[in-house]
Amino acid sequence: MRAPRRQYWSMTTILLASLVACYVIQKLLEKQLGPDRVDELFALSMKGLRAGRYYQLITFQFMHVGFWHIVGNMFGLYFFGRAMEEALGGKGMLWLYLLSGTVGGLVQVALGLAFDSFANATVLGASAGVFGLIAAFATSEPNYPITLLVFFVLPVTLLAKWLLLAEAVVAVGGLFMAGGTAHGAHLGGMLTGIAFIKWGSWLESAGGSWGAGTRRRPSRQPMRAAVLKAVRRPARKSAEELPPAEFISREVDPILEKISAHGIHSLTDREREILEAARNKMARR
Repeated sequence: MRAPRRQYWSMTTILLASLVACYVIQKLLEKQLGPDRVDELFALSMKGLRAGRYYQLITFQFMHVGFWHIVGNMFGLYFFGRAMEEALGGKGMLWLYLLSGTVGGLVQVALGLAFDSFANATVLGASAGVFGLIAAFATSEPNYPITLLVFFVLPVTLLAKWLLLAEAVVAVGGLFMAGGTAHGAHLGGMLTGIAFIKWGSWLESAGGSWGAGTRRRPSRQPMRAAVLKAVRRPARKSAEELPPAEFISREVDPILEKISAHGIHSLTDREREILEAARNKMARR
């Protein structure tokens, strides 16, 4: 409790920085090797998997076609990544993000086995992982209102469940249209996000490695407080006047459990004030 307050980067921030760094590296490599060679090595494709380049299941998620492609994905990661990190913890959010991206990529590549129009296609981008975060959020908080800026100008507010439904309709419809968008990857990411929330706690209780390091909350537990980035437990005005032992038990222990589960960076200003008050009480004893 006497340790200095050190702010660590959140997992969302680390992922955002990684996307930017990898995009810069991608552009540098394209100048040296050419875009086609870089795609052959690091973008996801059936040809690459058959050649044993299984690392493409991860590397393709950190590549982007152009500036606006990465900007759009970073917006989605920033808003929904923070909410899911508050709910699942950093490791849990990372699991969700990478798993959604990997499954989404595999779905897109697998479509090439069934449809000639998807054959020999390469997949790149963080969209599948971002769609997984959006789907997980909407599954946990279906009636949470979300305001979108259409074309970055026109505000439109709709419930999270309708946003997810609209994206699912676009993804399914896009499978039957020509174009360069990996709608199959988006759909696979969404399905993974839904499954992660609905059945993730079951996998955790079964003793799998999924839950071993994620500290996920039970899927039925509401995430409202986490989504709003505030612990909606009203502060008791007389808390600081309690005896030290009762003050520690009633006010400090829940905060210490939160630090253990989600890290000290997840604390609110009020919780930090309570820890400071506890330190002063212990110093006076």
